[in-house]
Amino acid sequence: MDVAATRDWVHGIAAAIDEHTDLLTQLDSAIGDADHGANMHRGFAAVVAALEGREVATVGDLLVTTGMTLISSVGGAAGPLFGSAFRAIGKALPDPNADPKQLLVGLTDGLAAIQRLGAAAPGDKTIVDAYAPALAAFEDELAAGGDLVCATSRAAEAAEKGMRATAPLVARKGRASYLGQRSVGHQDPGATSTALIFRALAEAVAGR
Repeated sequence: MDVAATRDWVHGIAAAIDEHTDLLTQLDSAIGDADHGANMHRGFAAVVAALEGREVATVGDLLVTTGMTLISSVGGAAGPLFGSAFRAIGKALPDPNADPKQLLVGLTDGLAAIQRLGAAAPGDKTIVDAYAPALAAFEDELAAGGDLVCATSRAAEAAEKGMRATAPLVARKGRASYLGQRSVGHQDPGATSTALIFRALAEAVAGR
């Protein structure tokens, strides 16, 4: 994965967030503060602006910039969580290009950063419920001999499955946890954004 594909990934996320802002807002209206869609849209618009015309030498440089921009521009919990994830992924990728195993390390570090900050585990109805299965699917595909296209495609599918599986869960972390049983039946907005991120990754890799 080179800098061009990584830039495609980030632009793909921004486009997906733009397309799904209303959905993210509706999901967050049910169990949160109704600001997740607007926050994510503002954050990735800021990322696109920060990267416009900027020359970066490595995949990691681009992703660290993405993470730092999200941290500084996204309100609520989403900025620190997603921003820390992208920054951690970037710090693990110091070379101009990232091979599949290096990307696996980066993605693993990204999940660890989210869990350190949010203290969430699978089943808590959070970002982790989409990210953890995506990471596992990515790793499994590589272990089976699959290439980056296959690994990212499987990761996206797993993230989307994990996203949908948040609906029947009781939220145990974040703003939604205040609702207790009333959070049941609502898909988690953070997990939904995570699924969009992994789908954009698969599309960027396939497009290159």
